Amino acid sequence: MLKKLFVTAVLLLAVLSFVVSLVKGNNNKDISLNVPECVAVIDITGPIVSGGVDAGLLNQVNGTGSRDIMAQIRDAAEDISVRALLLNIDSPGGSPTAAEEIAKELARFKAESKKPVVATMGDMGASAAYWIAAAASDKIYANATTMTGSIGVYMPYMNVKKLLDTIGVESGMIKAGKNKGMFTVDREMTEEEKAIAQNIVNEIHEEFIQVVAEGRHMDGQELRKLADGRVYTGKQAKNVGLVDEVGNYYDALAEAAKLGGISGTPIVKSKPKASPLEALLGAKIVDAVKAQFLQSITTDIEGTTSR
Repeated sequence: MLKKLFVTAVLLLAVLSFVVSLVKGNNNKDISLNVPECVAVIDITGPIVSGGVDAGLLNQVNGTGSRDIMAQIRDAAEDISVRALLLNIDSPGGSPTAAEEIAKELARFKAESKKPVVATMGDMGASAAYWIAAAASDKIYANATTMTGSIGVYMPYMNVKKLLDTIGVESGMIKAGKNKGMFTVDREMTEEEKAIAQNIVNEIHEEFIQVVAEGRHMDGQELRKLADGRVYTGKQAKNVGLVDEVGNYYDALAEAAKLGGISGTPIVKSKPKASPLEALLGAKIVDAVKAQFLQSITTDIEGTTSR
């Protein structure tokens, strides 16, 4: 009896998995299914870095990795239930390389899926975060008090030579290539090294300006007057054309639904949050416990039926 129940449960799970795969669009797109029309919401929070972000204490992730965001964008493109994409941004910025990666993926998303993209910004949507919002969004929303813009680039460096001299520490370097080690902290940069770094920063800044000018349909020379690295409030940003509307998350969600052809309140589809148990122990540990539990149940059932 227990074995029959177990087999029935397995079959039911298989059927449910198949239905879920159909709803997510991971199947033959010729299959006709009445699927709910959704807005996919992607959260971009904290510092933005290239690649992945390691989980910290209690499995909490601090910041946003470009790899995870790009994967979510691709999932939204393939999901036949998704009619529009909403970027929910609350970030001070971060890596320009990460912003470039995400922006290119958003451009591919729009070109291939023909689905609209809307961005909404909370406390902050500045620097690399604004780069992402401006790159491919059909509309950008900000609250009146949102800190946004910051169209600029900087490359920090430090010189602690005087401190090392004071405490009697000597340092040196054996190198090949005269400009290798230009960012070492035990000496002042040469003028040539400063010029090299400045050229790099200028080039990235020009790329940033070009991305915003194209995404916002603004004249490059006019935009350059705004792109001095300063931050703007959401209200100020609207007045100068960096955002489209002053509004909150739900205003942006309604606009995304409208652009996606969804009537009424849209269904939101987003990356699932970690359960309290996963937050405490970590997802990998929870998965291992689940696997061990299922194995023990299977063993108990097989032992019961064989007796």
